[in-house]
Amino acid sequence: MVIFIKHIDIEGPGTIADFLEDNKIEYTVVDLSQGDNVPKLHKDIQAVISLGGPMNVYEEEKYPFLKDEDVLLQKITVEGKVSVLGICLGAQLIAKAAGARVTKNPVKEIGWYKIVLNDNGQSDELFKGLPEIFKVFQWHGDTFSIPANGKRLAFSEFCQNQILKIGRNIYGIQFHVEITKDMIAQWSDAYKKELDSLNGIVSDKKKMLEDYSKLEGAYMKQAEQFYVNFFNIAGLLKKRNYSFPT
Repeated sequence: MVIFIKHIDIEGPGTIADFLEDNKIEYTVVDLSQGDNVPKLHKDIQAVISLGGPMNVYEEEKYPFLKDEDVLLQKITVEGKVSVLGICLGAQLIAKAAGARVTKNPVKEIGWYKIVLNDNGQSDELFKGLPEIFKVFQWHGDTFSIPANGKRLAFSEFCQNQILKIGRNIYGIQFHVEITKDMIAQWSDAYKKELDSLNGIVSDKKKMLEDYSKLEGAYMKQAEQFYVNFFNIAGLLKKRNYSFPT
């Protein structure tokens, strides 16, 4: 079973859920913003995916559920039994749980940007079949440092730490592999004030949607390969027995 940890209603599992449904892999979405409790680990949980959100990892007084998630992620990172994927905020929470700092990035990355896999990334099984340089969708203002027990796998021009890895099966990615066109439109409307304040510095809604239409084919192919790799690491896919969303 896969557990998604959701922090805000508009940032859900996107195309990851599509992939799991097509491959008949059971999953549950725990929505902390709606009062759900942070899940307790049990033998049937093989992967935890911590999703994005607009909050900062240190805003625990405003969002008390972040404390409970921190306890869970600390336990997971120490034990290393459950595969974990952190996306954007989720990646920052993994870094914090492992003792690393989360700070403001020098600039906000919002829109489509190239990331580069370093030697660690190129040799990692999570990126098998993916190119050294590829475009991803970003929406973040903070960044994580790499914990003492972790490795950096990728960087971009404006953000030095795009992917972190701890142990064999715990990953944090700063970008949004799960994104859909509808999600981009919804986020652009929900976070309109942020976009307006950065007019001319980052992509606007129209440009991001146009770019999505141009990049959708390649991005979906990358995402599908990424999902195959991650869920193979988690032991949830039988070799050569998977399908992609259509």
